[in-house]
Amino acid sequence: MISSKVYARELCSSVEEIFNASLLANASLCFFRAGSFCWSEDMRVRVFGKKVSEFRGGVFIARRVHRGSLVIPVRLRRITTMLGFIAEGRLVIGRRGLAVFILSSLVLLSTIAAAQDGRKLRAGYASLSGNMTPFWAAREAGLFKKYGLDIDLVAFPSGTEGMAAMIAGEIEFLAIAGSTTASAAIGGADVISLGNTVERLVTSLMVNSSIQKPEDLKGKAVGISRFGTSIDTAARMAIHHYGYEPMKDVTIVQVGAVSSAVAALRGGRIQAAILSYPTLIRARREGFREMLDIASLGVAYASTGVTVRRSFMAQRRDVVTNYLKSILEAIARVKKDKPFAIEVMSKYFRINDREMMEETYEVSVNKYLKRVPTPTAEAFRSVIDELAQVNPKAKGQDPTRFYDDSILQELEKSGFINALYR
Repeated sequence: MISSKVYARELCSSVEEIFNASLLANASLCFFRAGSFCWSEDMRVRVFGKKVSEFRGGVFIARRVHRGSLVIPVRLRRITTMLGFIAEGRLVIGRRGLAVFILSSLVLLSTIAAAQDGRKLRAGYASLSGNMTPFWAAREAGLFKKYGLDIDLVAFPSGTEGMAAMIAGEIEFLAIAGSTTASAAIGGADVISLGNTVERLVTSLMVNSSIQKPEDLKGKAVGISRFGTSIDTAARMAIHHYGYEPMKDVTIVQVGAVSSAVAALRGGRIQAAILSYPTLIRARREGFREMLDIASLGVAYASTGVTVRRSFMAQRRDVVTNYLKSILEAIARVKKDKPFAIEVMSKYFRINDREMMEETYEVSVNKYLKRVPTPTAEAFRSVIDELAQVNPKAKGQDPTRFYDDSILQELEKSGFINALYR
């Protein structure tokens, strides 16, 4: 592990960011934006926009990348220099190269598709929260292999990065919020949701001591991960709940990964934040107050689910079916085997705090994880209503166009799901 505060000062503004990066260590591959870094399970830290040196246990690999550049995750090592250059598996395109990129995008995407042949399948997840437990459990219990799948898990700091990787063809499956999927589909992306494992926004509005009553929210800043994510949606829902307008009355600030919000709260950069489990427990212990449990509002919302490309589902329906079987069995396993579920969560969160994991399990798995993750029009209608406030193209959209529950329906009718609970 990276324990030296010297390295922490060289790499980022606080040891907190090192901790947040280390939480992703169980992923086989991480994609981050320019100017950020990740620590992967092969003990290599990939740093962009930083001048760093070698450290014991791994290698710092640094390339100077302007923060205004477009960074796209790709596997190719050889791409024409007209487009940009490769930095640790990413195509980095500077501002001047964007026009060339647009003209060359169709050729690039077809080349990427060809380069995918022969590699493992990849399943991504877009947050470190209790909602991701069944996706981790599928790997830890060997369920992917049981159903004939060779899958690498890929961690992303937010849904926007995860969706970019899916559109680029870098991953086949993505555990992500329905809002990100619907937003991408409205924009023309070839993506579809197959199921909702959680249909509530299992998050809370946490505040510092400057906010004692709803009126105190006005003029304050609420921290989220990224715009366009379910955390963003939760913030807007909370602000509307108290009668204010997002960005007009209450500012929304991007702070990166959800766990980074605690550091931002502590440092005074923001006065409130939308947090999920177990991060909100840590915030509560540090003295921050839970002002609103957003899930308790009872709004059906496509919070967490499985997304794929439509074209992949059409071409590899058997693979998609087996992936869903893996997740369904993982759901049954974590619901029936609490010790196993807590062991999995502890591993991926890198937290050995039993009390914290117990509470996370009770809320994220026992209370809100659906036994049968069939997507519903009601949950996606909430998504569309929210998107319509910031994207005129979302207005009047049919919620059912954003999901396909045919495989889940087939598995339920066949008795597969019921058999998992006998």
